[in-house]
Amino acid sequence: MPFANVNAIRLHYQLEGDASLPVLVLSNSLGTSLSMWDPQMPQWLQHFRVLRYDTRGHGQSEVTPGECSIAQLGSDVIALLDHLGIAQAHFCGLSMGGSTFMWLAVHHPQRINKLILCNTGAKIGTAEAWNSRIETVRREGLGAIAGAVVSRWLTPEYAQAHPQQVQALTAMLLATPAEGYAAACAAVRDHDLREAIAGIRAPTLIIAGSGDVPTPPADAQFMRATIPGAQYVEFDAAHISNQQQAAAFTQAVVQFLTGQP
Repeated sequence: MPFANVNAIRLHYQLEGDASLPVLVLSNSLGTSLSMWDPQMPQWLQHFRVLRYDTRGHGQSEVTPGECSIAQLGSDVIALLDHLGIAQAHFCGLSMGGSTFMWLAVHHPQRINKLILCNTGAKIGTAEAWNSRIETVRREGLGAIAGAVVSRWLTPEYAQAHPQQVQALTAMLLATPAEGYAAACAAVRDHDLREAIAGIRAPTLIIAGSGDVPTPPADAQFMRATIPGAQYVEFDAAHISNQQQAAAFTQAVVQFLTGQP
C-alpha cells in the first residue's frame, strides 16, 4: 500500500490506471476512506488514471494533533500531486472532499483541469452544530453518532432495501479515528467560500441529492449560480450520492470530463 510523507503528514493513497490517460483525483467525505469510491472505479479506470487518497485523520492516513483546516487538507493534496509529479488533473470531491477541492480551485487554479463538486456547499452547517458533534465524538467516540450520521448518507427507503450497504458504510465510519474525525469536523465548520467561489474559472459540474440533508440542493444551487458556467445535476439520493446512485453518478462524471454522450 503506497504512503507518501508530504506536508508533514503520512498520507495513504492509491494511483491506478494507464499512465497515458488524464488523471482524476478523488477526495473522500467526512468519516469515510478512499474505498467510498469503489463503485466508480471499474468504469472510471477505462477513461482515467485515478488517484485516491485518505484525507488526513481518515482511513490509513496519519492523525495529526489538534484541529485542522480546509487549507491544510488542500495543501496535503498539492503536496501529494507534487510528490507524484502530477502537474494538472481533474478533481472530484464529495462533501468534505468537495470543500477541499473548492479551496484548490480558488487558491491553485493552475492545477485544475475540470472540477466536480458533489454533495457539498460553500459553507456547510452551523458552528454550533459542528461544535456539539466534536464534543460528543471526543467524549463518547464515533459509536455515539454513527447511527445518526449514516442515516443521512442514504435515503430511508434505499437504506431499508440495502442493509448490507448500510453496514459497510457504518463500518467505514467506525474505522475512522475519533480524533481525526473531530479535527476534520473543525475544518468543515470553519470553511466558508461563499464569496470566493465566484472566482473559480475551471469548468465545474455540481452534483446534488434531492434527499440530502447535510448539504441540501439549495446549497448546490447557490454554487451553480455563483460559479461562472457551472453545470448541475441532481439525483434521487441522500448525502453519499455516489453510493446510492452509483451508475448514474459514474456516468455523469464520465460525460462531463470526456464530453462523450
